[in-house]
Amino acid sequence: MPQRNPQMSFRVLTFALPETITKFKNNQHCMTFFKHYFSGYREPGGIKELLDLATPMIISTACDGVMTFTDRLFLARVGSEQMNAAMGGGVAMQMLMFFFLGLTGYSTALVAQYFGAGEKHNSSKAASQAILVTLLAWPVIILLKPLAIAFFDLMHIPASQIGYQIEYLNILIWGAIFSMMRYTMGCYFTGIGKTQIVMQATIVAMIVNVGLDYILIFGKLGFPAMEIRGAALATIFGAFCALLVLITAYLSRENRVNFAVLKSFRFNWPIMKRLLYYGYPAGLEFSLNFLAFTIMISLFHAQGDVVATATTIMFNWDLVSLIPLLGIEMAVMSLVGRYMGAGQPDTANHAAISAIKTGIFYSVVILALFVLIPEGLVRIFHPETSTAIFENAVPIAVSMIRIASLYVLAEALMVALVGALRGAGDTHFTMIASVTMHWLFVPVLFLALNILHLPVSTSWLILVVFFLLFCSVLAFRFRSGKWKQIRVIG
Repeated sequence: MPQRNPQMSFRVLTFALPETITKFKNNQHCMTFFKHYFSGYREPGGIKELLDLATPMIISTACDGVMTFTDRLFLARVGSEQMNAAMGGGVAMQMLMFFFLGLTGYSTALVAQYFGAGEKHNSSKAASQAILVTLLAWPVIILLKPLAIAFFDLMHIPASQIGYQIEYLNILIWGAIFSMMRYTMGCYFTGIGKTQIVMQATIVAMIVNVGLDYILIFGKLGFPAMEIRGAALATIFGAFCALLVLITAYLSRENRVNFAVLKSFRFNWPIMKRLLYYGYPAGLEFSLNFLAFTIMISLFHAQGDVVATATTIMFNWDLVSLIPLLGIEMAVMSLVGRYMGAGQPDTANHAAISAIKTGIFYSVVILALFVLIPEGLVRIFHPETSTAIFENAVPIAVSMIRIASLYVLAEALMVALVGALRGAGDTHFTMIASVTMHWLFVPVLFLALNILHLPVSTSWLILVVFFLLFCSVLAFRFRSGKWKQIRVIG
């Protein structure tokens, strides 16, 4: 069978694209559809308002991705054990934090609802309650550290890696307060629509993190080579510097005057009760879903090095495609919360539709890449010296990426609907639906791989079909309009 040339596929796509765009412009039916698709572009809740909020958040999430990638890349130069340990320790740290991040993350919607209702003083009070929860969560996370280490033993982490992994976690956990507080403060600015401040803080974090990674991991500018300890310290200092940017903006004269910030630093039970009631479902959803996802990754990796390589490549591209969608999710949560707080559910509905249209438009581009040049995407991850494992993984990864093209379209719909429902306060339904879906995936995947012994690509296709069914459940909930009746601050 002749080999496909990914470079040739890319050239064909590059030369064909301008001609395709010209034909599109000259086709009256296509242009009519395009104008209808983007109707209401400049209206309240329209695509322009959504993109104004989402673009800085997309840049922010991209910067976070760069930081994670750089940590892994530099540590790979030191040794694969330390690179793997950073990934394992980072996952454990996320597992400990995710419940609290999900809980305080709802402050985005709460702040937005008060802001939309014209109660700016309550927006800052909602932020203060989220800050208080974050401060109380930090010692709890430190006390839970032995559970994470016990999890390492349960997963039979190799002896060559586990020492580095524990060392990495031990450092990260003491600096977790900066990462958590940075996230909480970012939720406030997202809620009031000032996402540029969040973007600026994240860019600062990225510059500091990447610079210190190089200096501390490899031992430059007179510093000793600290390797994985240097990566952990760089992460902490990056988060600390980003937090300084956010605190400076929060305590600025304009913000103090407009939002009565100095009067907000006290416990407020009515607002705290709303944050806990609507936020804990998101916290449970984050933590339980992440645990289910970790188990699913382990089920794939247990099939051997070839399958592990293929699925890792596929999920890497899934992460790349997801980053802009996360920015859209945060933006629509803020917009829907703002218009629900203002008593304008129809405009909130328009904002959700704008998010769906934007997400799908973006995902069509990703779909084209996944379908037309999957092998080119896979071979970006080729090792310096070709190995049998990688070459055997290529056709599996290509097949999985093509199947993922459907998944990306569904993902665009999901993040828009979830963001809209959360922004309106429908967090209990989204938690039940999302957790049920993820934990249904686990036995389905186990059955497909280990009982029925289906091919990996077929097993992945089954998961994608289940994901499509889950999106239809969310769409049904959204179309029912029940979320419009929820009154979070009323």
